[in-house]
Amino acid sequence: MRSCSKTVRAGVLALTMGLGAALPAQAAGGAKEPMDVDFQFEGPFGTWNYPSIQRGLQVYRQICSSCHKLENVPFRTLTQIGFSEDEVKAIAEQYQVDTINDYGEVEQKPAGTNDEFPSPFPNEQAAKAANNNAYPPNLSLITKAREHGPEYVYSLMQGYVEDSEIPEGVSLAPGQYYNEYMDGHKISMPRQLYPMMVMYDDGTEATVEQMSRDIANFLTWAAEPDMIDRKRMGINVLGFLFILSVLLYMTTQKVWKPVKEGATPWKDIIERDQANRQDA
Repeated sequence: MRSCSKTVRAGVLALTMGLGAALPAQAAGGAKEPMDVDFQFEGPFGTWNYPSIQRGLQVYRQICSSCHKLENVPFRTLTQIGFSEDEVKAIAEQYQVDTINDYGEVEQKPAGTNDEFPSPFPNEQAAKAANNNAYPPNLSLITKAREHGPEYVYSLMQGYVEDSEIPEGVSLAPGQYYNEYMDGHKISMPRQLYPMMVMYDDGTEATVEQMSRDIANFLTWAAEPDMIDRKRMGINVLGFLFILSVLLYMTTQKVWKPVKEGATPWKDIIERDQANRQDA
């Protein structure tokens, strides 16, 4: 029994020491915390920054859409961010989508406003084949799928490190890049944003920071287009509940005021009822 107890204690000690050694190593390979960014949509009174969202759409169309799809986002929803119906129609017609002709054959046609943003690849295998066997994620819910989603996107776009600045001991496989905000610091997507890579329609200077902020704004809207409406509804509900609480309090005070002043209305009711029974 004693030898068994010693064996158990030795095993527990070895496991504890092993975990103690493993945790720092795991922390060393973990992603850097995303930068703290003040987005206009944050907080209970936040609002959409529509010019930034429109610029983010431009970044997505000119850079991100060559690899990443944007599922479940119809072109018609772009009217919510300030585009006219004619502008949305013109944007949609720049894309090709599948359709079935009268003979049951698949054909391509210009997209309409009711169509969704098409995928850049016909299937997952084709996407992997074009991206060094890495599958580009769907961006329509990326800010919901990642912790601190908007800040994550903003930071990831700026987290690439030059080859000369990669920490010692880090080895990257062909087609991998070092990014401070990626878990493990290894990412298959090369750096995408460079200064003035996009010529914004509104004349805004396309710095890497500005493009990162704009694409984060756009993808947040794509994931939750009704977020601001829900916030407003919540504020309205809280306002209604506050007014209702005040009215209920005032009503309660008025109803119970005679009782607090010593009146006993129920005794009058009982005496009146007894008198009526005696008369009967």
